[in-house]
Amino acid sequence: MNEIENINDLLIYRNKDGNIMVDAIFKDETLWLTQKSMAKVFGCSTDNISLHLKNIFESEELNKNSVTEKFSATASDGKKLSYKFL
Repeated sequence: MNEIENINDLLIYRNKDGNIMVDAIFKDETLWLTQKSMAKVFGCSTDNISLHLKNIFESEELNKNSVTEKFSATASDGKKLSYKFL
């Protein structure tokens, strides 16, 4: 059974061995993941996630502006980076 730890609006999923499985941001009752995190969840490559998202947006199943948001994060070297979350 995986445990979920909620720390300041950051959800950290851990497996039974305590290893972090996926990093996500929880904001305004919405769970946001990067394509890299989605790939971890679904056990596939980021290329697969990118292809599926491209098809979803092209078919207008979802509106890209409604389901994406940019967040800033501080990297381990102290640099501020901007990530797009879905």
